[in-house]
Amino acid sequence: MFLFKFICALITRSLFILVSLTGVWRVTWVKKDPNYWFLTFLFLPLVIEMIITLKRRKGQDYKWFSPPIFLFLISIIPSIWLLELHHQQDKASDPQCKRLDSWENVRELITLNETVGNLTTQNYLKSINQLLSTVCSNDWILALHQILLILLIVGKWLLPLGGGVTRDELSQLLLIFVGTAADILEFTSETLSDVKENSPELVYIILAVWTWSMLQFPLHLAVVNSKPNSEGEEGSQEVSLLAKRSTDMWSIVEALFIQDGPFLVVRLTVMTYFNVFHQMLGFFAIKNFLVVILNLYRLVIICQHFSSSRTSRDSTIPCA
Repeated sequence: MFLFKFICALITRSLFILVSLTGVWRVTWVKKDPNYWFLTFLFLPLVIEMIITLKRRKGQDYKWFSPPIFLFLISIIPSIWLLELHHQQDKASDPQCKRLDSWENVRELITLNETVGNLTTQNYLKSINQLLSTVCSNDWILALHQILLILLIVGKWLLPLGGGVTRDELSQLLLIFVGTAADILEFTSETLSDVKENSPELVYIILAVWTWSMLQFPLHLAVVNSKPNSEGEEGSQEVSLLAKRSTDMWSIVEALFIQDGPFLVVRLTVMTYFNVFHQMLGFFAIKNFLVVILNLYRLVIICQHFSSSRTSRDSTIPCA
């Protein structure tokens, strides 16, 4: 069992480093500046964490926070920022490229790779580089976003469970990750496509909100129970609302301040300040607004239920 956990922890972190390395390579290729290879120094904390975790904790993750996922985000987010900013600044000067929006284009790329014939290793690497360079920049960036989100979900699944985390809580967390990843990908792809020329401030706002929303993945506060027996203990001692309904409270906080709340603000800004509107933008703005209102409604219900239960409990306590 220990060997299996060790292998899973090692494979997961190796995949994190591989994807981050792909992002750095793409930045150096797009910018045509080898100095961007210094971004690989961001991998060092992840490597150090891997050594420490494998040696001291036998690969086991933590209960409330996942350091490898957090360090993976640190290693790859700067590369995605650079690629997004470069793409938004040089949209008009992009060379002719192959979009991966149909099976026909994908087959053309595959057949191009198959027709290289018997080549030396150096020439084969050049042909691979030429093949990858024909893919559009926007498709490259979208692929990095997709791989990042998928790897966060699969990586959390493969990482050994932290102390006190049950498999039931892990399954809930993974399901939350899937829904969160879909919303984040839709936010970045749809909203960045609405950016007009000469609007760099909007790009910075979108990327900042996207980075902030990605902080949900290292945290497990919305699923892991801090006091699973608080229901049974409330008769013997006073239990606070946060202690009793910690998972509900943290899920509401994440929706209001980390994901749907900021997403709603950005979309309203795009529609009002930047004068951009279309059917899908309006739909997702309404969706974010409903999520915010429903979470506020749920917060009120939870507070009322807690207050009424405490009042009824106090009324049953006999006077001294």
